[in-house]
Amino acid sequence: MITPDIYFENVCPTLNMNIRSELYSTNEFTFAVAVILSAQATDKKVNEVTPDLFRVASTPRKMLALGIDGLKKYIRVISFFNNKANNIIKLAEILADDQGDDWKFPVKYHTRDELMKLPGIGQKTANVVMNVLWGAPNIGVDTHVFRLSHRFGWVTNNDNTPEKVEEKLLKKIPKKYHSIVNHVMVLHGRYTCKALRPNCAKCPVAKWCNSDDKNI
Repeated sequence: MITPDIYFENVCPTLNMNIRSELYSTNEFTFAVAVILSAQATDKKVNEVTPDLFRVASTPRKMLALGIDGLKKYIRVISFFNNKANNIIKLAEILADDQGDDWKFPVKYHTRDELMKLPGIGQKTANVVMNVLWGAPNIGVDTHVFRLSHRFGWVTNNDNTPEKVEEKLLKKIPKKYHSIVNHVMVLHGRYTCKALRPNCAKCPVAKWCNSDDKNI
């Protein structure tokens, strides 16, 4: 069985741990926008539109100047772009200030509860933002983390929501790994332990894996 210690000790050396996220961003505001856009969309698809978008709208003020119709023109290929555009503009309205291109969240938003009061930011988004930007020991449960947690037997079928999975993982995984859980499991799940046809031949923890999905 793959225990959390075995998993992180063997998978981490195979990854670039200096990369905290594969989402393109230029500052803290654009990272939050990218995470909002990534809901039910792939990072690859989001990264196809954000470089052009962030060249013209890299701060809340610039996003407001672009306007909702202008924003939609950039993100229309992203799933649920209408709803996401509405949330991003509302977010920009709340965060608009005099900061320049190196925009940072005011300190008051450096907690999950405060972040989740902002439009478009739910628990998963808040966890990812806090983890990537500030190294907070939160676990953002996206599709990869959710899938691998069940595949490894770290959670049960009753843990059928991101919130339930996060609660279990925070207890199951040693605290020393909490700040890297999302990064490691996302990259491992995206490129090796895939949903379909996992590349078990190149997986560093395959010999401990008892999953029914094992492809060896």
